[in-house]
Amino acid sequence: MIWPFKPRTSKQIARIEITGAIASETRKSVLKALEIVKERKFPALLLRIDSPGGTVGDSQEIYEALKRLRDKVKIVASFGNISASGGVYIGVGAQHIMANPGTITGSIGVILRGNNLERLLDKIGVSFQVIKSGPYKDILSFDRELTTEEHQILQEMIDTSYHQFVTTVAEGRNLDVEKVKSFADGRIFTGQQALELGVVDRLGTEEDARRWAAELAGLNPDKALCYTIEEPKSLLNRVLSRNQSKSKIGTAINWLEFELTTNGQPLWLYRP
Repeated sequence: MIWPFKPRTSKQIARIEITGAIASETRKSVLKALEIVKERKFPALLLRIDSPGGTVGDSQEIYEALKRLRDKVKIVASFGNISASGGVYIGVGAQHIMANPGTITGSIGVILRGNNLERLLDKIGVSFQVIKSGPYKDILSFDRELTTEEHQILQEMIDTSYHQFVTTVAEGRNLDVEKVKSFADGRIFTGQQALELGVVDRLGTEEDARRWAAELAGLNPDKALCYTIEEPKSLLNRVLSRNQSKSKIGTAINWLEFELTTNGQPLWLYRP
């Protein structure tokens, strides 16, 4: 359904949820949502993150978009059950971060993994004939060991990405780079430990983070509604999800959605 009116976003809080592994589709979805926050002039954004991490480039693009947006919007990141690796990378793009005491976070680092099945292939008598344009075109091939030169190339790449990660966390959290390196060794830690390290600002629930975002934007925390911005589900999924909700609570679910349109086509929806 397309409503003939728009939400009064000047007194509301936008909410974007990032769940699961961060990859290309996540990036596209989040960047579109951030554009809507900017266009609709929401004064505050609650960024809910529940992710074990993901690809470097996608995390970096979301981080940069958050940095651009925070000049105009108050952003509070709320870490859920887990916000590690790429989840931290994105989170430090917000001005403020809140985590539950038991949130699993950290894992600041970069990893590249390949499989070596050479001995198994030898046992079953399988070999490969490789024709390549350069000596490193089949780097990380699963049928042979890495050469010393290949190992050095990959290590330099990982070290560069790691330096980018550490620098980003240091800048985003106003920490010294060396301090970040002291705990950016791949370890995970709880929200309580993250607070002590300076990775997060406060401990609390998502509701606490919502109220904090409202206060930062000069809104009444008791009255400011929070609208989740997400891609609309198909008609079938909407019907199924609504019926499931009704069966669970035994009553009609009250909810309101607003769809934006581009050339007459539904694009995004808000839901409280």
